[in-house]
Amino acid sequence: MQGPHRNGKILDVTEQRRLIVMRHAKAEPFGSTDQARELTDRGRTDAHEAGTHLAEIRMRPDYVIVSPAARATATWDAVADACGVDPEVNTVDGVYTGGPDVILEELGLAPAEAATVMFVGHNPAASYVCHLLDDGEGDPIALHGLLKGFPPGALAVFDVDVPWSDLGPETGTLVDFFVAG
Repeated sequence: MQGPHRNGKILDVTEQRRLIVMRHAKAEPFGSTDQARELTDRGRTDAHEAGTHLAEIRMRPDYVIVSPAARATATWDAVADACGVDPEVNTVDGVYTGGPDVILEELGLAPAEAATVMFVGHNPAASYVCHLLDDGEGDPIALHGLLKGFPPGALAVFDVDVPWSDLGPETGTLVDFFVAG
């Protein structure tokens, strides 16, 4: 089985842990509450494209942490549908307003046997987590994409060599970055 690209080559999937960090797709500017904001048509399309991308690189999460906001759960639903997965999903209230430390804490609670973990949440925390995790040894094209910004619907894939409970600064190698469009 093959996984994401590194320096233009498809990687072989091994016992390597993989982490996918995704910002929710494009949402309506207003809702009855911020948490109730739904995806726009473009947001639904972009989330579906992200799921298709994950399927193409054979990146199927087996454990997912999602913000309870409507735009984040709808993003995950579209990704899962396009990717053809039905993993364990944990909706965590704290990641809606929490910063990178809260996200890393939740990711650290992922089951030890989970090979591919995904987080779907919000900026600026999602982008900050990506920059915090990156060890600087990853794919230069992916890094260039990440450094240009983390727009709605963007996702970053990291190789992780430590147990989930040890996830922290510079413990991930960026191997893929995707933005629909």
